[in-house]
Amino acid sequence: MLFYSLLFFTFLLRFVFVLSTIDSIDGDHPKCSTIGCLGKRIGPRILGRRIESNVPEVIYRILEEPVSKDEVLGKTDVPQTLQEFMSEMKQSRSDAKAFALRLREMIVLLEQRTRTAKIQEYLYRHVASSSIPKQLHCLALKLANEHSNNAAARLQLPSAELVPALVDNSYFHFVLASDNVLAASVVATSLVKNALRPEKFVLHIITDRKTYSPMQAWFSLHPLDPAIIEVKALHQFDWLSKGKVPVLEAMEKDQRVRSQFRGGSSAIVANNTEKPQVIAAKLQALSPKYNSLMNHIRIHLPELFPSLNKVVFLDDDIVIQTDLSPLWDIDMNGKVNGAVETCRGEDSFVMSKRFKSYLNFSHPLIARNFDPNECAWAYGMNIFDLEAWRKTNISLTYYHWLEENFKSDLSLWQLGTLPPGLIAFYGHVHVIDPFWHMLGLGYQDNTTLADAETAGVIHFNGRAKPWLDIAFPQLRPLWAKYIDFSDKFIKGCHIRAS
Repeated sequence: MLFYSLLFFTFLLRFVFVLSTIDSIDGDHPKCSTIGCLGKRIGPRILGRRIESNVPEVIYRILEEPVSKDEVLGKTDVPQTLQEFMSEMKQSRSDAKAFALRLREMIVLLEQRTRTAKIQEYLYRHVASSSIPKQLHCLALKLANEHSNNAAARLQLPSAELVPALVDNSYFHFVLASDNVLAASVVATSLVKNALRPEKFVLHIITDRKTYSPMQAWFSLHPLDPAIIEVKALHQFDWLSKGKVPVLEAMEKDQRVRSQFRGGSSAIVANNTEKPQVIAAKLQALSPKYNSLMNHIRIHLPELFPSLNKVVFLDDDIVIQTDLSPLWDIDMNGKVNGAVETCRGEDSFVMSKRFKSYLNFSHPLIARNFDPNECAWAYGMNIFDLEAWRKTNISLTYYHWLEENFKSDLSLWQLGTLPPGLIAFYGHVHVIDPFWHMLGLGYQDNTTLADAETAGVIHFNGRAKPWLDIAFPQLRPLWAKYIDFSDKFIKGCHIRAS
């Protein structure tokens, strides 16, 4: 008994010592005795009462009052920094009410300035990301000129003896749709250089009419043997013509609706009620790429490649860092679209996307048909089982919801191909390992270089594309390493590594 008694008192003394030390650190009761502080600390808890806050109630009341937009308008004496605020408070010896009022003025001013700065940043990024950099424009012009004057730049791609491989399902077939020669070259180079069996890789590059000559010139003069490269323009597909493909008509309607209801970037930025993130999304919706068939071409893959059973579709803002042939070993379990989910992962900012992140659930048509908490998935590196796709109505569903969005004045979702894609492929998605597709490198710089290097495919989705000046400098080398900066076309257009 004596031993247990000593053990109990030893524990009690340590408990009292810890509590008294905490009180000394907090400074709440500097003059209370150890036993007194102990009583004040555990007494209210034993009796079920809350410990009273030391913050005067008047501060809470003033800070909780509605704030007028014009509260600090025209005021020039509002403190600009915490140091200025503290200096003013010490000099004036203000009471709690005056302290709270001044604090609220300072916070409101800083919030207004932060919002304005954020919107300006989004506007500048919108302008930068929507414009064609002069270096890329120069590259396209030089290559077009080369195509006209140099027979070597007009080679048939692929050569005649390799044409049968384009429809041979024993090869690994990749599809890239792009009107950006430099971006396409990085995707192609990174794909082939990291392939264990490049002689079995076929890359089908689809571009538009204006970019066809520069694209063909580039890959004619920069072959990636032993891989097989095909370059084809949209106009070379006979069935892909106006009146046959609903998405073409949709693009025209989209242009009319956008001009009528969006009001342009100036009207979007002038909105004083919406959050900066909402304004950023609307600015991004003005991007010309959303009016381009190139952005919607993936929905036509079964028609584009009627002889193929499976393809991997690649966006032009990705970099491949591993061999992609194992993607053909993935059992899709009868699903059409192999994709990485974006609702769970270590990066809570990038990997927190659900249907409610893209679809407008305040609209009854969306609310009636979909679950806001359904996990979203990513475009950019997708495995498409074309055999399974041809047995579904995915493409018709896609067109149907595009039409519904136009009828609703673009109110069902923000413009882009992912929202209708989420709807059209609903129930047809097979989740693949996140290793195959790391996202977010074009809209946040939280991803470290070390983390990005461990991914199989990295995706610069977002405005900060790696070929733009607004790219994140610490991540751009992952893309730039696949460019030969000694090449005469690259040097002639002053394209640099940083």
